[in-house]
Amino acid sequence: MAHNLSQCLRLVHAAAASGAKALFLPEASDYIASTSSETVSLALPTTSSPFVLGLQSAAKEFRLPINVGIHEPATTEEGHKKKVKNSLIWIDEEGRIAQRYQKIHLFDVDLKDGPTLKESNSVERGNEIVPPFETAVGRVGMTICFDLKSSPTPPPSRSPPAKLTGRLFSARGPSNRNAMS
Repeated sequence: MAHNLSQCLRLVHAAAASGAKALFLPEASDYIASTSSETVSLALPTTSSPFVLGLQSAAKEFRLPINVGIHEPATTEEGHKKKVKNSLIWIDEEGRIAQRYQKIHLFDVDLKDGPTLKESNSVERGNEIVPPFETAVGRVGMTICFDLKSSPTPPPSRSPPAKLTGRLFSARGPSNRNAMS
């Protein structure tokens, strides 16, 4: 995660230097694990994640909102980590997490003559659409990766449409790209 944070901070510096009004980083910017169990073991709460805390500090320092995909622990009622949340957070220019979206449509696919990929093995499904919200760059809506491929769920009817949509995805290899086509 330290390497990913340093790469993201380079992008924050470049965005700020070029006068950007916001920075949009991809899904799973904090890490991509090799196994489901590793994915779960690496997840930290945003309040103690060096990755998130580093981006919050940079957002505040440069007064630059950051939209970033991260993993958060999903705990059982007994408090055990069994899965993660695939989350998209909006860190405002004060460094606060102002919005949070949890991926709804998980990437579960069995490709003919190819791999079987089951995001649901390690990721807890979200259950709520976040209405578009006002930012310094306009009204922003949030979705992640396979949410794009799935039938769109409109935001609540009283919300004006988003001008920007934080639709993040990571290219994890040919099988994901083929399934997204």
